[in-house]
Amino acid sequence: QVQLVESGGGLVQAGGSLRLSCTASGRTFSDFAMGWIRQAPGKEREFVAAINWSGRRTDYADSVKGRFTISRDNAKNTVYLQMNSLKPEDTAGYYCAARLGLAVVTTPREYDYWGQGTQVTVSS
Repeated sequence: QVQLVESGGGLVQAGGSLRLSCTASGRTFSDFAMGWIRQAPGKEREFVAAINWSGRRTDYADSVKGRFTISRDNAKNTVYLQMNSLKPEDTAGYYCAARLGLAVVTTPREYDYWGQGTQVTVSS
């Protein structure tokens, strides 16, 4: 089992920045590919960003490319999502997810473990 705890969400004005963190416990963190998925009220889960076990490979949804950056620190068992130039349409619950394996994972249903989520609200 892996436990994931997100932090860093909040209310920010459009154009602002936030950094989300997700700290894992329970298993060797570098055994897992990690991702961020978001879900807005009344909408389906949406892939945001993913990173492989080493941090050398990443992938992003088109809607966040150039604005969001995913990174990880395996020594700290933590994955980050730096979000810049935030827009009102980025408002959602943001969830950290983990999948046992080495490769980047861009499909939400393929993740094995999920955090409880952190809310990001962007005001216009």
